Amino acid sequence: MKQIVLKPIGIVSNEVKEPKRGGWDDVTSEIVIDEEWEEHLEGLEEFSHIIVVFWMHKSPVGTRPPGKIHPRGRADLPLVGLFATRAPYRPNPLGVSVVRLVERRGNVLIVKGLDAIDDTPVLDIKSYMTPVDKPEDIRMPDWVSKIRTQPRP
Repeated sequence: MKQIVLKPIGIVSNEVKEPKRGGWDDVTSEIVIDEEWEEHLEGLEEFSHIIVVFWMHKSPVGTRPPGKIHPRGRADLPLVGLFATRAPYRPNPLGVSVVRLVERRGNVLIVKGLDAIDDTPVLDIKSYMTPVDKPEDIRMPDWVSKIRTQPRP
């Protein structure tokens, strides 16, 4: 397989210094895009939401992630394959989040709900378009609803 080389286009700036589980809805972040990419942001401010692809630089790398886990480490939830979860332990520590775009100031995007810590490298940004990004027939297992509705035991 060919080597893949990724170059960050910007960096996240916020008050969150260490990875955490949950509680991201109220986090406001600045995504500071390298000035060479500023013109590529033109028109993005017309969207309410964007997709941010980032490198989870503090995730464990170099060891094989577990094949099965309990989502959020909760034993009350079923043991499922890693790819059925949003756990940060990945073969490639890529993060993908849909976030609210609050404001654009030149090469700085103010966003809300980005689950990335301070100094996280940003790899790409895409506009969020409901006809493309939100299928009508979404299906999820029952345990997903327990993550938000039931506190951790």
